[in-house]
Amino acid sequence: MKSKITIINIVLVTIAAIATVLDAYDIISIPATVLMSLRWAALAGLIIFAILKKNLTTSILISMLVGTEIGYDFPKMGTELHFLRQIFLQMIKTVIAPLLFATLVTGIAGHSDLKQVGRMGWKSLLYFEVVTTFALLIGLFFANWFKPGVGIIPPETLNATLPKVAEQTWQDIVLHSFPENIAKSIYHGEVLQIVVFSVLFGISLALLPTVKKEKFVHGVELLAEVMFKLTKIIMLFAPIGVGAAIAETVGHMGIDVLRNLALLLATLYCALIVFVLIVFIPIAWFARIPVVKFAKAIFEPVSIAFATTSSESALPKAMEKMEKFGVPRQIVSFVMPTGYSFNLDGSTLYLALATVFVAQATGTEMSIGQQLTMVLLLMLTSKGVAGIPRATLVILLGAIANFGMPEWPVLLIMGIDELMDMARTSVNVTGNCLATAVIARWEGELDDLKMHNSDLITEEPVITKS
Repeated sequence: MKSKITIINIVLVTIAAIATVLDAYDIISIPATVLMSLRWAALAGLIIFAILKKNLTTSILISMLVGTEIGYDFPKMGTELHFLRQIFLQMIKTVIAPLLFATLVTGIAGHSDLKQVGRMGWKSLLYFEVVTTFALLIGLFFANWFKPGVGIIPPETLNATLPKVAEQTWQDIVLHSFPENIAKSIYHGEVLQIVVFSVLFGISLALLPTVKKEKFVHGVELLAEVMFKLTKIIMLFAPIGVGAAIAETVGHMGIDVLRNLALLLATLYCALIVFVLIVFIPIAWFARIPVVKFAKAIFEPVSIAFATTSSESALPKAMEKMEKFGVPRQIVSFVMPTGYSFNLDGSTLYLALATVFVAQATGTEMSIGQQLTMVLLLMLTSKGVAGIPRATLVILLGAIANFGMPEWPVLLIMGIDELMDMARTSVNVTGNCLATAVIARWEGELDDLKMHNSDLITEEPVITKS
């Protein structure tokens, strides 16, 4: 049955693709209604295939195609589907704080090895800062090479508003890392503050007598298990949320949005690809991590991050996948959340590129010394923005304010920021997944057998039989 449906799908997709190409290049004129019917027939076949396959990754990929088609054919409907994306993000956010708290506390107090926590801490921070420095330098290199902002003429009117940014000193940035009220931190989604509280709580719990400690640790372990189960339930909604996110993007900006500020977009994508090739792959090779198996393991959380433009939406799934990949839970639960505040590779690369773009667009001369100063500034200010779609715009505004540059180019960037956010968020998630495996290897705890067999593990079905 599945093989027959696969053959039918291939035929339908081929017919739709050929018809679209023939019409696009004016070889044969085909009515728009016929083209749309062919496309939807192909998508209907793919939807049936996804239902029968009962695989989350397949469902997400097909939902992205369906969302693109809805946004293209029915743009108004596409933009109105934003509430489905918001439902998915809000449900995920309810899991983040208790999941981080439970996994961090269990990882620290449950093993009673505070020396290992200290080792993982300095190793993680060292790794994060080295990798993000490479990201910033690659962003600077591509901005100065491609010069995407040179020659831009300021538009007479810009129908957009910029978020208000309060000036922050380095003391303010450090102070913001520590929570004054944990409930307030959870409410505002302050990942770094939740991590700091959870680490201190876990260390305090580890210092208690064994009898008292074990009672609480057992309860926290149970909380972690419940949160992972809840995540699996929420992920059943992922294809709908992801499809709605793509439909909203295409419906709002149009399928031809790549033509707007194409050079800046191309520069970012080229820089991110080069970063992955010359930084991530050599690191994986050095840490003896099979790149293909690693890519298969993280494909699902990365695709969720790409569609929703939120690293936070992919966090629970990324943690689950890396544990299945052979990284011990105590390392995943410590390194991954910490990386979400200190290891935003895609975002830091983008910030370096975008700041130079603003300088080029406004005719502001930035010496190499000033650009390196900017790199140091961005290394501080870019921390803790994971989980907030397009929060990097706020950081960018703060950076250009420090150099006294006009803000109007940021309004231009906003037009394609969602497309850029998709790429940089995907790299953020990829970098944090890789970091957990690297630290596990560094600690000598990476399960090679589990890692090499990770792609043989059968996915749990998305839809259970009644």
